[in-house]
Amino acid sequence: MTAAEVGSEGAPQEQQPRPLGKVLVIWAAVLVVVLGALIVVVSARLFLWPPTDGPAKVDAILALGGDPGQLRAERAVALAEAGYAPVVMVSLGGYPPAPCPSAEARVRVICFRANPLDTRGEVEYATRMAKANHWTSMLMVPERSQATRARLLFRRCSDMHLVVVPVSAHGVALLENLAYEWAALTKALFVNTTC
Repeated sequence: MTAAEVGSEGAPQEQQPRPLGKVLVIWAAVLVVVLGALIVVVSARLFLWPPTDGPAKVDAILALGGDPGQLRAERAVALAEAGYAPVVMVSLGGYPPAPCPSAEARVRVICFRANPLDTRGEVEYATRMAKANHWTSMLMVPERSQATRARLLFRRCSDMHLVVVPVSAHGVALLENLAYEWAALTKALFVNTTC
């Protein structure tokens, strides 16, 4: 028996159990840390480093709109000019609409305004065009953080072969972008569940 276990009268003392409140606080803190780590890992996989593809020959290329610098449209046109597809569909995005880009004469550029004016509307337009033109493959150019949600929406509307080649927007506020994508993905999963 150690001196710490012996009371002032020399009799052994029982160790006091921790109060229930302290135990709950410790478990709550552990839970918060674990959930925080899980959210960081899942966010990284879904939005920062989503599954992507290398460019491949397809029937058409879709550039999703909404990026102020037109990075998606520029990348889509460059891929078409490099011989990956003869047609590029460019969403002109929100308000004001972005200008329609030009391309080499052998590349057909189709600019459109989606209805609804969001990723879902862009995908719906592209899959209608694919059906009307008997296309069997498409390359989509989203922003990197949008790639997972755009792929999900596309898969709901079509079973054609899809290649996803995202661009990374520079200067985008990371936390704001992640919050937006979590909200948009939740909406796609639980509210707008059809094409």
